[in-house]
Amino acid sequence: MAPSLQSIITYAGGLLSHLQASPSSSSLFDPVQPRPISDSSFDSPLYQPLSGAPSCPLDGPISCHNSTPIAGDSCCFVYPGGRMLLTQFWDSKVHAGGADQDWTLHGLWPDLCDGTYDQFCHMTPRYDNITAILEHYDQHELLHFMNRYWLANSGPNSRLWEHEFNKHGTCINTLAPKCYQDAQSYTPGIEVVDYFTRATALFRTLDTYHALEKAGIVPHARRHYPLVDIQSALEQFSGGRVVLRCGGGRGGGSVLHEAWYVYFVKGSLQTGEFIPARDLGKEGDAGNCAPWVKYLPKRRLGGLEGEDDL
Repeated sequence: MAPSLQSIITYAGGLLSHLQASPSSSSLFDPVQPRPISDSSFDSPLYQPLSGAPSCPLDGPISCHNSTPIAGDSCCFVYPGGRMLLTQFWDSKVHAGGADQDWTLHGLWPDLCDGTYDQFCHMTPRYDNITAILEHYDQHELLHFMNRYWLANSGPNSRLWEHEFNKHGTCINTLAPKCYQDAQSYTPGIEVVDYFTRATALFRTLDTYHALEKAGIVPHARRHYPLVDIQSALEQFSGGRVVLRCGGGRGGGSVLHEAWYVYFVKGSLQTGEFIPARDLGKEGDAGNCAPWVKYLPKRRLGGLEGEDDL
């Protein structure tokens, strides 16, 4: 998919009417159980934020590109973490219920404009019951998708989700409770739904496996690929910069393991447009791969658990 079309789809979704989602009770419990989902679940749906998400002007500044000072508490300008990384894993094993072509979702990270980052901030509350919150707001299809593509390496998937939101989501200023327009109807957890909905929606537009396959780069047990070819294929596909991470080897990883897609945001995280980044920032190139790397096939084993790291 051409980068301009990705931007149009993401932005159009943010302009749709808000989805009403009123809590049915005050308690949050009963974690959802994963169930199989069809391949069509990877089609990119238009994003519908919950009611109360900030409504922002069409001509607002792009994060990290404003020419005049922007107040740090602006609900229509992502600051200070305005460089968004959508991070994916290529795991060594096929996940239970998954496929040998699956790249999985690691997180959505708000790096600072120079490529460094904050973590475990206080812009939003922290939560230890992500699954229950998503159920509370009837986000069952979102949970089914996350249980297929956003997987922990041990323990329940919700452990990874809690880590990702508390480490990264709490550093996104537009998710602050004060940024939801109707303060009287605000209830804790609405920002959780918006964070995970936006992360998964962006992930659905970034089919890393097929982007590499179109460039003739497919998993192989012995073949080595030039790193520049992998990087070029993914950057042409996404329209922006991509950081590659590898494992194994000394003085540079020799086995492809991660891809980080870099974006800026025009507007709020909830309803804004993801703009592919053309630079990594002064400290943003965290790539550690050797010039030639392997892209190994996944192993199929019984009783699989997820491979994702925190």
